[in-house]
Amino acid sequence: MSGMNFELRATPQETAAIADSAVGAVAQRLAWQLLDGPEHPAASDDPAQALLLLHVLDQLQQATERLQREAAGAAAEAGAGYPQIGAACGMTRQGARRRWPGLFHHSPDKRTERSMMTTPARPFDVLLVEDDIADAMLIEEALSERGARNLVQVTDGVAALEHLRTPGTPRPDLIVLDLNMPRMNGRDLLKVLKADEDLQTIPVVVLTTSTAPEDVTGAYSSHANAYVTKPVNLEEFETAVQSIDAFYLDTATRPRP
Repeated sequence: MSGMNFELRATPQETAAIADSAVGAVAQRLAWQLLDGPEHPAASDDPAQALLLLHVLDQLQQATERLQREAAGAAAEAGAGYPQIGAACGMTRQGARRRWPGLFHHSPDKRTERSMMTTPARPFDVLLVEDDIADAMLIEEALSERGARNLVQVTDGVAALEHLRTPGTPRPDLIVLDLNMPRMNGRDLLKVLKADEDLQTIPVVVLTTSTAPEDVTGAYSSHANAYVTKPVNLEEFETAVQSIDAFYLDTATRPRP
């Protein structure tokens, strides 16, 4: 995409000094306008002048945040993703997403952020069996960037089977499964799923923190379709989830229900 990168002719320190000077001058002019007085500062020992300047700077900060939100939205509409938006503000992709959530709306009429992957043409149903709330939120966020997803999260194997066996429940296109959960853990649920003639063809990807060889071997012995260890780094975690989604929902041919 053109126009995605830019170079500054000043160092970050020089840019900060220029910005401080410019904002300070604007704040002083606004303060004088609010005072409706002569364009010169009051005595340095006058607290009213300092408090007024503080008030004006606070208003400028709020205005800047509103304008940054608008600029981030304009950048998204022009084709920039969270990595580029974050880099423009000296923050990570995750930081940009936390600061300006919802810049990308996943509909046919609006641009969707892409992470070197294509967005599926139809919504997919994903069953997430995960009891860790933080991990579940990260997984949901990563999947949302891939396109429309009907994500259902349950916190253990018993709840997963109840959901899957409820009449009228959509059949998942993919099951993402943690291992360590209360009531029925992922190991036992996997065995039940792969022994059930109605459910055994649903792709099941184990996504867990465990790197124990016995867990890896046990999962594949129970016919897991893949075993992925959760990365510690947030961006790597997101990439891993999106890679799972891209392969099983975009690349792999799925059996008909």
